[in-house]
Amino acid sequence: MRISSFIYLLFLCVCVPSWASSSEAGAVQTASETAQVGDKEITVRADRVAPGIYFVSGAGGNMGLCIGDDGVFLIDDQYAPLTEGIRQVIVQLTDKPVKFVLNTHWHGDHTGGNENLGELGAVVIAHDNVRTRMSSEQFSTFWDRSTPASSTGALPVVTFSDAVTFHMNGHSIRAFHVASAHTDGDTIVHFPDANVIHLGDVFFYEWYPYIDISAGGSVLGTIAAVNLVLPLIDEDTVVIPGHGASPTDRKNLIAYRDMLQTVTDRIQALIDQGKTLEEVQSARPSADWDEVWGQKFMTPERFVRQVYGDLTGTL
Repeated sequence: MRISSFIYLLFLCVCVPSWASSSEAGAVQTASETAQVGDKEITVRADRVAPGIYFVSGAGGNMGLCIGDDGVFLIDDQYAPLTEGIRQVIVQLTDKPVKFVLNTHWHGDHTGGNENLGELGAVVIAHDNVRTRMSSEQFSTFWDRSTPASSTGALPVVTFSDAVTFHMNGHSIRAFHVASAHTDGDTIVHFPDANVIHLGDVFFYEWYPYIDISAGGSVLGTIAAVNLVLPLIDEDTVVIPGHGASPTDRKNLIAYRDMLQTVTDRIQALIDQGKTLEEVQSARPSADWDEVWGQKFMTPERFVRQVYGDLTGTL
């Protein structure tokens, strides 16, 4: 991969809370690096959301980063051509190595850097089903598209079935599986002491979500996963979505859950009346949210087709 020259390091002058560790004094608040990927210029950016914890954006799924004396814990790693840009952002924040990469699910915009980071010494960890999905060709009925098996070097080397806790950098980082949500291998990552949670693609912030039904996901499972998370967080929790321009909060997570539930209920009622997909799409059951939520790759028509297909078993 070829990455453009390193751009800059931006410091923000803020007051550090008295409870921050000594290594957090004068901590970098924001770091960024520009990567040239084909004809596109991508900015990888890290924004501090709590002591030692960063929200990292670029191209693909949003990442999470925990740094400290014990090393670097990275949540997801986007696409392979961005690895050097991601690495350079981390270098601006700490001189410690990436010890662990945790994949929130198997999709390539969250796992594309696995092999690169593994070659640099990181241990890649994920739910059992992530390794299973990545180990063989996958086919999406919704997109009518195949995804080839990943290389051996990209596969998670440690997997778990239910939950695993990491004790590093002064945090107890709890990663736990939620069933049949965005996929059948989703992991939520919770930093309870820092009041930060990363939801992976269980949560699309102000986007209609893509739910990979062919890979074991479901709209009702996604709603159930959000309901499982809500008792763990409060009004001050930093909520990192798998997709969305920024971290957000409990209020917006509830709004997302309510949107999913309402649209699902409306579509189910139309299905119960014997309506076809075309008739359901014409009824515009998502109209209340289309102006904001329907402006990304999941258009209102696609979103309704996805929910309809899930509820009728036709996807």
